[in-house]
Amino acid sequence: MNIEYKRIKAVSILAKSNLYDLDYAYNPYAGCSHGCLYCYARCYTRFRDAVERWGSIVYVKENALELLAREAERVKRGVVGVSTITDPYQPIEEVEKLARRGLELLLRSGFRVSIQTKSPLVLRDLDLFTKWRHSVDVGLTITTVETGLAKLIEPNAPEPAARAKALEKLSDNGVETWLFLGPLMRGVNDDEDNIKTIIEVAQATGSKLYFDYFRMKHCLENPMKQVTKIYPHATDASSRWRANVRRLIEKLCENLGVEFQQSFPHKRESHLDLKQFLN
Repeated sequence: MNIEYKRIKAVSILAKSNLYDLDYAYNPYAGCSHGCLYCYARCYTRFRDAVERWGSIVYVKENALELLAREAERVKRGVVGVSTITDPYQPIEEVEKLARRGLELLLRSGFRVSIQTKSPLVLRDLDLFTKWRHSVDVGLTITTVETGLAKLIEPNAPEPAARAKALEKLSDNGVETWLFLGPLMRGVNDDEDNIKTIIEVAQATGSKLYFDYFRMKHCLENPMKQVTKIYPHATDASSRWRANVRRLIEKLCENLGVEFQQSFPHKRESHLDLKQFLN
């Protein structure tokens, strides 16, 4: 797919985060070329054309680093999520390096950074993660291990196997890692084989598992029609279904010795509790 990139001047860049246990969010891009059909981020993206053509228009905040340097000096130190409404390692990052240079600035300034991505491009910055290993954690999202299904629901994202390999390399180099399994959708990626295989990735990499369920939002009604044509119950998330899925995850994690937690817990517990960036 051809991606249209638009360059803009942002007014601010280090935003207060409303997510659990993140103090700030750094989003150097708006829109995401991965084009995931379930992605809630389009509901919070202010550029209408990027929302309507999700996956084919990405805004580049060309003054992101200038703003970040100024704003980082003024605010209290805390945890910064990179990124919360776009994947920081989507293809344009290979050229622009706004995520990498932003990470360097934040880490040198005394912030802790929590990264979530679907892209093995994150390995490019392994030198930063190892240098600042006590101030960085990196999570990879794996929604399904089935390549065909991934192509349907995450049409332009890297293949799940590449994400698993990236997680493995990060872990092998002593980086704190975690794996996000989600969103779980009824009849789509909630089968035991899929969930077990993903949990086994977490086990093999020593990663904590975070999981969560699909939540329908108004902005997702049209894109999710592509999913419900094949999986008619994909957007149905009854309390009974959620409870069954949770019991399955608990059983598998306990059998495999994997630490796990549902995202968006009722109580504030750790800086990783907010992992629902879905990219």
